[in-house]
Amino acid sequence: MAVVTQYVVIRDGAEKMTFTSKAEADAHDKILDMAEALNPLIKSSELFTDEQQLEDMALFLAKERENVLIALGAKKPKKPKTEKALTEKAEVSKPADKESTKAA
Repeated sequence: MAVVTQYVVIRDGAEKMTFTSKAEADAHDKILDMAEALNPLIKSSELFTDEQQLEDMALFLAKERENVLIALGAKKPKKPKTEKALTEKAEVSKPADKESTKAA
């Protein structure tokens, strides 16, 4: 018999999602907190009349918070690692071969 630990995110008495790690459950709970905080702001725009669309947009923005912060200028985008930088890093970490040390 296997024992499985599960972490359940519950909101307003309803089970939202189940996770196998506490970190994943906490991250999802944080997203739900952000979506809940965004809900009144989006509702005040009066762009969404359907409650489900409003909740979906709030959840989307919460999940995409990094990109939203970048778009608002509150955070700088991460620079993608170029192939050249990755190659140079790999070469630096290699031990020097015997022939190159003899020549020096």
